Amino acid sequence: MSSTGDSIVALSTPPGRGGIGVIRVSGPDSLSALRRMTGDNSETEPQPNYMNLRAVVDPLNGETLDQALVCYFKAPHSFTGEDVVEFHCHGSPVLLRRIVDALLRLDVRLASPGEFSLRAVLNGRLQLTQAEAIRDLIDAQTDVAAQQATRQLSGEISHRLQPAKAQLLKMIVRLESSLEFVEDDLPQLEQSEIENRLAELRTDLRSLADTFVRGRLLHDGLKVAIVGRPNAGKSSLFNRLLGYERTIVTEVPGTTRDTISEAIGWDGIPITLIDTAGMRTTNDQVESLGVERTHRAAADADLLVVVVDGSQPLTDEDGSVLRNANGKRHVVAINKSDLPSFSSSEVAEKVSSGDAMSAVSVSALTEAGLTDLRAAMLKPFVNGNGATEGLMITNARHHDLLLRAIDALASSEALIRERASEEIILVGLHNALKFLGQVTGETTTEEILGQIFSTFCIGK
Repeated sequence: MSSTGDSIVALSTPPGRGGIGVIRVSGPDSLSALRRMTGDNSETEPQPNYMNLRAVVDPLNGETLDQALVCYFKAPHSFTGEDVVEFHCHGSPVLLRRIVDALLRLDVRLASPGEFSLRAVLNGRLQLTQAEAIRDLIDAQTDVAAQQATRQLSGEISHRLQPAKAQLLKMIVRLESSLEFVEDDLPQLEQSEIENRLAELRTDLRSLADTFVRGRLLHDGLKVAIVGRPNAGKSSLFNRLLGYERTIVTEVPGTTRDTISEAIGWDGIPITLIDTAGMRTTNDQVESLGVERTHRAAADADLLVVVVDGSQPLTDEDGSVLRNANGKRHVVAINKSDLPSFSSSEVAEKVSSGDAMSAVSVSALTEAGLTDLRAAMLKPFVNGNGATEGLMITNARHHDLLLRAIDALASSEALIRERASEEIILVGLHNALKFLGQVTGETTTEEILGQIFSTFCIGK
């Protein structure tokens, strides 16, 4: 078991007022810190894994700071694999800061972001994918994202990759044996068998890597900007898609002067919807600033929903908005289908000449067509994979390493077909095994580990 040699402390619950605030200490001085913070002068080791109600005191003057539940976790049976102490205090920010400050005056330092989880990985208590799943579970914005993080926290990625790694090791041993013993050259039949196994491995890893299309959406979500000319019904449609009245809607053009964003979830995918100011040329300084922000929001969005008023002929402003949307992922919402003057033919003809993915007739008043619009908005991103069951790759690092492993296997497979020497073939197999090991952290360098855990919150 590796050890960093020092002890760390951090607040493990969110900052702010609450019923409970948990302070965690990990390292060789944890038990000593517990004794000094509770005024315990005995040499008897407290019973591990049991909560005890104790007075928490300031070691400098003996002042009682709080009545708290304290617990001692003895190494290696703790989250980090080191001695760990937790103080479950009343959730006053002032009180928690005083207790942390008192601990810092002992042989304890403030933890870096993700340092508790990093120590758990270094001490073999967690695999890297499980530690990353903790971060994803904390950051999950939808039920489906939380379910995926929970699956990965249980070690499912490692279990999924284990058969592939075992197959690779078996092939590596056979090829290394052929190198070691010249008389043990591989017969043609066995070479073909290895080639077939490599093809099967590539197919298996590719099917796992392909889940990243959906998994990335669960992890990162989509940013969708609703754009159009003034009074096309953007804010009304924004409110209907949200399911409640978030923005002010009037018949006065230019009511929306700034971008307004709200987070929702559709089919387990986090969506950030952005309502924008109407796009038109104006001399109003405030409205001009709103139009400028609309252009910035459109540039940053993953998808544009271009709203046009289907009850009126297309205007020059509509044409300008549609032209600006070309080259970006966008769908067209032909609004006001509830009005007698509604006609989608002109818009459909205009849209067909551009590169919109689809045009959907909707009514922000009656909510007609909203289901079709939501489906059209999600369609380009799910690539036909709407399944929410089964393990999915949600981490870009995992996806990149899987693709590298697949490329390495393809290289070795091509070399086998060319009857290259075993020594050259082995390079790709060893690389593939290394990349798969980096997914779970078995072959990941300390520098990369530092970069990964710097994205964690302090106290985890």
